Amino acid sequence: MQWIDTHTHLFADLFKEDISQVITECKIFGINKLLLPNIDRDSVLGMEALMNQYPGVCYGMMGLHPTSVDKDYRKQLRELHDKLKANPDRYIAVGEIGTDLYWDKTYEHEMEIAFREQIRWAVEYDKPIVIHSRDSLDWNIGIVKEMKEANPSLTGVFHCFNGTPEQAKQIAALGFYMGVGGVITFKNAGVAETMADIPLEFLVMETDSPYLAPSPHRGKRNSSVYIPLIAEKLAEVKDLPLKEIAQITTENAKALFRL
Repeated sequence: MQWIDTHTHLFADLFKEDISQVITECKIFGINKLLLPNIDRDSVLGMEALMNQYPGVCYGMMGLHPTSVDKDYRKQLRELHDKLKANPDRYIAVGEIGTDLYWDKTYEHEMEIAFREQIRWAVEYDKPIVIHSRDSLDWNIGIVKEMKEANPSLTGVFHCFNGTPEQAKQIAALGFYMGVGGVITFKNAGVAETMADIPLEFLVMETDSPYLAPSPHRGKRNSSVYIPLIAEKLAEVKDLPLKEIAQITTENAKALFRL
């Protein structure tokens, strides 16, 4: 079986000591493509180093994470846009972008401005978007719906989906995908029950490593090698063979990111 981790921060400091081992283990488990969402200006060098070291395995995105939006956000946006503009073919998506009302609402207004601007980058360079929506899913669905009406080609994925069946229907109606990560294995999270009813054609696999490790590794460093473990839970709740989960979610990822 072949897998794609559509959302992993392997450039994080937690992987500094053993990144080569992690990549090797991913290949052993059939996880042959690792998609890296950018965070801010400081994460670009580490992300691009992995892209250079592991071509055909590590694929980078360009974007400003909502929790990195601060008083300096316009300068960061200019710097990141300049990199995207200089070599758009180098990046497979605009991400990780969106809004986050969990950690800090100080720059709530600026988050939306940055989100909308980066969606415009995606339209300009014909890239999918990777959306962060912590405690702000309805808000982001509304923004995407509005901007897609003006730009019908806009597509992407709502990363780490943990919403309701109704929110899932809205996302599917937009032609967007939803990322399935370790949260599906958490007891009482409600994600497994929702995923049972979402058509597989709208799902892609992800880890968000080093964060949100699936059970029974919850609380430890997450890793892309846990993709099959997450998929086993998805197969269980959907009552489908694991092989079918691998085939369809991998094809979904290839189609979305044009891999």
